[in-house]
Amino acid sequence: MDTTDTAEPAVIINDIHKEFILPQSKNTSFKQVAVNIVKKNDKITQKVLDGVTFTVNKGDFFGIVGRNGEGKSTLLKLIAGVYSPTQGSITLNGGLTPFIELGVGFNPELSGRDNVFLNGALLGYDRKQMEAMYDEIVSFAELEPFMDQKLKNYSSGMQVRLAFSIAIKAKNDILIFDEVLAVGDEAFQRKCLDVFERYKATGQTVILVTHDMDTVKKYCNRAALISKGKLLRVGDPIRVADDYSRLNQLVIDEEIKKRNDEEEELEEAEDDRGIKLAVKRGDEQSSSFAVNEVATVSMDWDQAPEIDRILLDLYKNTGEHVCNFITSREGLGSLSEKSHADIDITLNLAPGSYRFAASFWSKDFGERLGGIAEAGEFIVTKDWSRAKHEFAGTTLLDSHWRE
Repeated sequence: MDTTDTAEPAVIINDIHKEFILPQSKNTSFKQVAVNIVKKNDKITQKVLDGVTFTVNKGDFFGIVGRNGEGKSTLLKLIAGVYSPTQGSITLNGGLTPFIELGVGFNPELSGRDNVFLNGALLGYDRKQMEAMYDEIVSFAELEPFMDQKLKNYSSGMQVRLAFSIAIKAKNDILIFDEVLAVGDEAFQRKCLDVFERYKATGQTVILVTHDMDTVKKYCNRAALISKGKLLRVGDPIRVADDYSRLNQLVIDEEIKKRNDEEEELEEAEDDRGIKLAVKRGDEQSSSFAVNEVATVSMDWDQAPEIDRILLDLYKNTGEHVCNFITSREGLGSLSEKSHADIDITLNLAPGSYRFAASFWSKDFGERLGGIAEAGEFIVTKDWSRAKHEFAGTTLLDSHWRE
């Protein structure tokens, strides 16, 4: 049952616009200052957010997703009061603790201990309150031996652990986190996820910016997708995460197509047999597929009587050899009178980037007659809808259990 309409709002984002004025000339000397007083200093307006409206309800674990530079972090800073909107309004019903950027509220010349109290003061807590929280903050951050060292000597991971520990111990009605899982080792990320589990179970209001769609699907009950400063979707986190993945995939597809086109031109220039390779979905060339989807690898070459077979190798882009396919082994006869071949491959592969290499051989692999070292790059996306279940590793091998 959807209770969105009857829930009590925690944060109301109403028609938010945010613009930044960017000067086009820099004053690096007194002479330039004097010149620019007389000469108009041209400026451009950068529109970061354009009419964003949504509501975060009390008890929501709310995800905000989008590609880099699309306005997510700016929106969080507007909610936290770091920026003021150019137009529109933000209403907060309750106190707020922001964890929006590594280093905000920290002084690198002070010790870790002093920064705990400084950060607490910025969040509205007095010294006595912070003294009561101090041991728990340090224990969670696992920084007991380092608290008297200056913060500038901390690694980025140590700093984010301290900042996150302060944010979760100095609990408030609304908590906002910007890419908290992007910095820190695996053990600390696990601790963060444990905290998220607790927040979800207790109905803590959380706003989270992340690029990890698995986190969005697992923890968020609602989410919003922002692209080029506009709100594309708000609501079901699975649909929002899928839309975000498709948005990213469009960019990846264009980049892969560009690289494949460049490689194809290079191969055509260097290979006198006119070998071409394309990866297709049906009749259309494609560079992204779901797990267990069928891809067709289509090959063309200049007919030659000495060509007998094709060896097609599949590699991960990280270099691992996944498997190979051979025309003669898989039942296709001699290719000496042919100039085209297709192979349909069920991509029982884990998500990741892959590529093919093709080589043309005489009978019994007596002589290599040409080939393409790297071609047909493609992505297997995190779309498991065509697979029965997820699996780890590179591929799931056919198997049968017996008692």
